[in-house]
Amino acid sequence: MDMKSIRNFSIIAHIDHGKSTLSDRLIQSTDIISDRDFKDQILDSMDIERERGITIKSQTVCLPYLANDGNAYLLNLIDTPGHVDFTYEVSRALASCEGALLLVDASQGVEAQTLANLYLALEHDLEIIPVINKIDLPSADVDRVKLQIAEDLGLDPETAILASAKEGIGIEDVLEGIVTLLPPPQGDAQEPLKGLIFDSHYDPFRGTVVHFRMVQGTVKRGDRIQFMSNSAVYKVEEVGIFQIVRVPKKQLTAGQVGYMIAGIKTVGDTRCGDTITLKDTPCDAPLPGFKEAKPVVFSSIYPVASDGYEDLTVALEKLKLNDASLIYEKDASVALGFGFRCGFLGLLHLEVVQERLEREYDLSLILTAPSVRYILIMQDGSEEIIDNPSLYPDPTLIEQTREPFIKAAIIIPDRYMGAVMKLCLDRRGINKNYQYLTNNRLEMIFELPLSEVIYDFYDKLKTVTQGYGSFDYDLLDYRDTDMVKLDILINGERVDALSQLVHRDRAVERARHACEKLRDEIPRQMFKIAIQGAIGGKIIARKTVSPFRKDVTAKCYGGDITRKRKLLEKQKKGKKRMKMVGKVMIPQSAFLSVLKTDSE
Repeated sequence: MDMKSIRNFSIIAHIDHGKSTLSDRLIQSTDIISDRDFKDQILDSMDIERERGITIKSQTVCLPYLANDGNAYLLNLIDTPGHVDFTYEVSRALASCEGALLLVDASQGVEAQTLANLYLALEHDLEIIPVINKIDLPSADVDRVKLQIAEDLGLDPETAILASAKEGIGIEDVLEGIVTLLPPPQGDAQEPLKGLIFDSHYDPFRGTVVHFRMVQGTVKRGDRIQFMSNSAVYKVEEVGIFQIVRVPKKQLTAGQVGYMIAGIKTVGDTRCGDTITLKDTPCDAPLPGFKEAKPVVFSSIYPVASDGYEDLTVALEKLKLNDASLIYEKDASVALGFGFRCGFLGLLHLEVVQERLEREYDLSLILTAPSVRYILIMQDGSEEIIDNPSLYPDPTLIEQTREPFIKAAIIIPDRYMGAVMKLCLDRRGINKNYQYLTNNRLEMIFELPLSEVIYDFYDKLKTVTQGYGSFDYDLLDYRDTDMVKLDILINGERVDALSQLVHRDRAVERARHACEKLRDEIPRQMFKIAIQGAIGGKIIARKTVSPFRKDVTAKCYGGDITRKRKLLEKQKKGKKRMKMVGKVMIPQSAFLSVLKTDSE
């Protein structure tokens, strides 16, 4: 295939600006799938993506297109997620492209992640085509959005393509724009093989399917390839391109995007950002890889039944292949047995991983309260990094604690300024700056502790701005903090899976919230159950689950009061004895309820 007729591009946008719908229309217009087999969100292959209406995994599809100039082109679309938690997926996809369609909603305009994704694309030196979507909406204001594209993004508004992906308006213009405005890939098919892995997934029948972009050289069936990061060697069984389904090809050459099956059984061998080359004629140097995904939220995952540990191990290993940003290591808890400590990109990422493990691998799981990574400066001058409350050392040994801060960019209509200001200041935020982007839209910059953001900040922001607020963040640095370990005691016994690391000012509020939730969830027993929140030896919150009580005096008709007293004393002793031997079973829902934040 001539490289001049190949275009590799991504669609980037804020969440809900119509990326998946535009992908659907581009696929429909190139007729690679029959109308009978077509369904909305065709590239969203997971049930969870369809239900939530979000894209989680970047997907690839190769679109044949006959342009107005009479030439046939191959358009490789790499669809990307829009949510802030999946920025990593976006950066991987962009590294494989030469250009990007920047989608902007005609009614909502430029949002926080529109800017963030634009900067990501510019880092990779991509050619940008602005596309104004949803022009059919009654609230669409194309002139205002063009002004924002010029002022906020610094792009030429005259090049913007007007479209409505839902109604199919302007799709032909978009395809022509891709062909005429985006550059073809660079590379030489005669050079030694050099390919960039940007994704992979596990096929139970074929092993690992590697998604890669050919930078130079040629690869075909029977070639012996080598991964440059770990020097693993495999024999290629099949290469091909994605057209919703896998379409095998004789060979792939420089500039193309496709897949490779090479009998790769161990999921750890394929690393995103790795370079593929030939064993016998290797290339001189590997490609610059992707940025390592840095997890920011940590939580432990345990199977509900102890015999589910092996299944959980296998499931995490397979999921890791599809989700390179997930990290995990072995963990153990007194209350919950053996499990894994996992690192996630954000709270949505945690929810998605949990849901995928439960659905795709049929597991029943318990998750502990999410935490962030803290730096502890000890009395002897040494430094410890902890993300697990159970590993928190004796407070007397700690000189100083530091927690991660983020730089949050929040774009809102100016009428919500007061509500957002209050929300951020309540979360220990520092207001750094605000500027008007247009006459009624402003960008607010806050520095916030990450531990205050991971719980329910995004939901609260959407609530106080009636859905108009958009949010994007970057990790900033570590700062001194006054942090304590909050323990939850059930009848005087610590439940390590419920321990949390919290700021001292928020400790009482969190403890009360946890005790109330547990009181509602723990079933009543024949004895009284005390639920307490404690910092060290100091109790700061308490709730009691009252016992079932039999009326032992029911058969006493008249007579001396001492008869009743005797019976009540006897009952009291029995309950005391029962409390000593009785065990409180904490249901799974109780662990989950503590994670649900305050219903203020």
